[in-house]
Parts: sequence; structure tokens; C-alpha cells
Amino acid sequence: MEAQQQGVVKKKETRGRKPKPKNDKKDEQQGKMVKEGKRAQQHPTVDDKYTQWKSLVPVLYDWLANHNLVWPSLSCRWGPQLEQATYKNRQRLYLSEQTDGSVPNTLVIANCEVVKPRVAAAEHISQFNEEARSPFVKKYKTIIHPGEVNRIRELPQNSKIVATHTDSPDVLIWDVEAQPNRHAVLGATNSRPDLILTGHQDNAEFALAMCPTEPYVLSGGKDKSVVLWSIQDHISSAATDSAGAKSPGSGGSIIKQNAKSGEGSDKTGDGPSIGPRGIYYGHEDTVEDVAFCPSSAQEFCSVGDDSCLILWDARVGFSPAVKVEKAHDADLHCVDWNPHDDNLILTGSADNTIRMFDRRNLTSIGVGSPINTFEGHKAAVLCVQWSPDKSSVFGSSAEDGLLNIWDYEKVGKKVERAGRTPSPSGLFFQHAGHRDKVVDFHWNASDPWTIVSVSDDCDSTGGGGTLQIWRMSDLLYRPEEEVLAELENFKSHVVACSKP
Repeated sequence: MEAQQQGVVKKKETRGRKPKPKNDKKDEQQGKMVKEGKRAQQHPTVDDKYTQWKSLVPVLYDWLANHNLVWPSLSCRWGPQLEQATYKNRQRLYLSEQTDGSVPNTLVIANCEVVKPRVAAAEHISQFNEEARSPFVKKYKTIIHPGEVNRIRELPQNSKIVATHTDSPDVLIWDVEAQPNRHAVLGATNSRPDLILTGHQDNAEFALAMCPTEPYVLSGGKDKSVVLWSIQDHISSAATDSAGAKSPGSGGSIIKQNAKSGEGSDKTGDGPSIGPRGIYYGHEDTVEDVAFCPSSAQEFCSVGDDSCLILWDARVGFSPAVKVEKAHDADLHCVDWNPHDDNLILTGSADNTIRMFDRRNLTSIGVGSPINTFEGHKAAVLCVQWSPDKSSVFGSSAEDGLLNIWDYEKVGKKVERAGRTPSPSGLFFQHAGHRDKVVDFHWNASDPWTIVSVSDDCDSTGGGGTLQIWRMSDLLYRPEEEVLAELENFKSHVVACSKP
């Protein structure tokens, strides 16, 4: 038991450790410079690799924005699109500030200007200062969060509703538009959650998902359980108190507001709460991530530190429907279910690999091998997510500071050129703009191929984090015949212009 606890502590330090701010105190700056000088001598390739990446930004990217974070954020998510204009769109962005206690931990709602494809000038997107904040990201509202924010997930039926995980057994639900804007100063009372989901018997820190088809929430925790809630249960109970509750999809909040919503409380439990629809046991260690089946609110999956992938079906009971005992050779950190093909499930692990499972190949006794294993990271994989735009494409981020984009349709089809090191099978783009572990990323469903990613920079710069919003050049993912035709037209135009 003691060894198990030590393992959990070690993982917590990896995925969310004691934060330090990026500040301007002279003595700390000098210490940081000495530390960076020593690090550069020990690992000269880190800076070299980043310098090489930055020189290629005008070629590889259609757009990129770099935003320096004073405090690290362990999660980043897109919210609703607010406005469309000629050259850019305005959209909500959800972040967090994980502090050292000198100021409160916060959930941050920002407005982001997303530049449209083929608008940004190549020379501009590479001219950014790593220590500066991006003009494309503006803080809109601050919610003082009870404890650090480990994970943020938005409700697909209404992305103004978000759930957060902290170091407690509860899941907190926030109506970010209805919450008052708070000033995060030492001693300020916590914002009051709009709803608290209870049911875990121990801390639930990372595993969190929202259902695409119903207002359901799924969570996993240190108590080895997977817990399912329906926000609809709160609406139903609230309707007996007030006839004015709005239904999901009506455009308003799906959470009944309290008279005292949002304002000053030091106790998380002061808000309204609901219990679970079901508690599911089958894991033998901490549950690290969960995901819903895109086509069914009753089917979901989970992964954990026991190296297991478990599929559940709430219609047939509280025990595993399928349990893959040895999905990886180490702890599993993340899982995602393909929104275009609900037979395909991705898992990421501390063994540095991503595996793809076809649930049709799995049996109730846990027999079944992955149909593909993707090897392109040099450290533990922290996040995997399918593209909302193309069914065969997905991303993965890891502690090696890389965010890889894969296409499983390209597996085995790549022709290797002589004299070049072959790239991992299925890998077709590598985002190397972060210099420390990439703890979270999110595809933008409103703007395909645009991604927001965030790194925790404690190890590389001594504190803070880096948020990047980026879109690779469409010449890299469009059909080859289209790209070649466009380049041929461009060549013809250049030749014609060069003639006297």
C-alpha cells in the first residue's frame, strides 16, 4: 500500500507539480539564467531543436500564436464561437492558473481571436517573443476555483457549461457565463460552483468526460471507480422548486441558478449537489481517464494505472462489459473514442506509445490485441484526441514536449527516401513549439485543423507555462493531387511574371 501511494505521488508530480510563477524579481532571474546555462551545457540539443523548429514556422504553419503564462495551466479547452469576421473569428477559450498559494487558483475564461486560413503573413507568425503574451488571447473572466484545476471539460450540448476536476472527490460544474468575474487576490473567497457532483470516495483528479449525446458526466478517481451522473437529474429536482428551468439545447443555461450563485464561499460543499446514476468497479488502481461512446450515453470506457482498458455498458450492470487486462506495458494515462467510427478507441501510456483498439476484436474475457501501435514519443503520453474533421487523424502529446499528429491510413504507405531517417509509421506532423511537457491540447471543432496546446514549463524555465494556438499549412494534409495542382499553377504564375 505504501509503495502504491508513493507511485501516486510520483505521478502527481509529473502531471501537476508545485508551480512557480514567471516573475520579474532580479535574484530569481539571475538564478534562472544560471540554471538555464547549466541545462544548456547538459542538453544542448533542446535549444537547438527549438531554434530549428522556429526557423521552419513560416513553412510548416498557416498560423501560430504563442502566449506566455505566468502560472501553469494543466488543461485547455475551446468554448463557443462568439463572432465571425472577414479575417478572423472570436471564440471562448478555457484555461486555468495553478498557483503556489500566494494568490488563489483560478479557472480562466479568455477570448481568442482565431485568424482564418491563408490570412496570416508568413513572416509575422514566426516573429513572436517567448516571454510575451499574445495579442490574440485576452482574459475575459476569472473564477476563483476551490483548489487547483487539473482538468476542464465542456458540455457538448452547451459549451458554456464546464466541469472541472481538482484534488477532491467532487466534480464541479460551472456556468461560466452566469458566474461573476472575480479578482484573484490572496484571501479572496472561492467562487461557488453551480452544481457539485458527489459519489467518489477518494480524490478524482484527472479522469473526466462529457457525453456528446446527453448531459451526462463521467469521472474516475483514486477510489478505482468510474462514476456516472446526469445533469438532467438536477434540472428535474430543480423543476419541483421552480417551474422556469430550461431544457438542454434551449440556448440558455441547463443549470438552475441559485440566488447566491458564484459569490464568496470557502467551502466547496455549499453549492447544490446531486448523486450519481451509477458507480462502476473493475479497476485495481487509480482511474486516469474516461471517454463516452460518441453514439451512446450508456456506453463508455476507462483506463488506469492497472494497465487496463475497460469498456462499460450501463444498460447491463455495474461490472465491466469488456476488460483488456494488459492494454499497455505500463500505466495508461489517456483514452479517446473515435467520433466518426465508434469501433475505434485510442489509448496513451507511460510506455511512450499510443495504441488503437477495435472493440469488435475484444472479448468479454479481455482477449484482444491493438490493431495498431504508434511509436513516436520518447516519454510518457499524457493526452490523445481524435480529429473532429477527419476520421483517421488524431493527435498525441507527451512529456517529451512534442505534439504529434498521426493518420492511421498512412501506416505502411510512406515511401522512405535514401539518406533520411525514417519517421514513425503513421506520423505526418510534429509540433515542436513547446519546450516542456505538453499536458493538454484540444482540436477546434469550429475551425478544423486549428489546435490549442499548453505546456507546463517548470522543468525548462523554472515556472509558468506556454499556450500555443496553431494550424499547420493545408499543403500538408490536403489530397496530394490538389496540392500538386496548386503548386504547378503557382510555378506557372512565377515563370510568367519573371519573363521580360
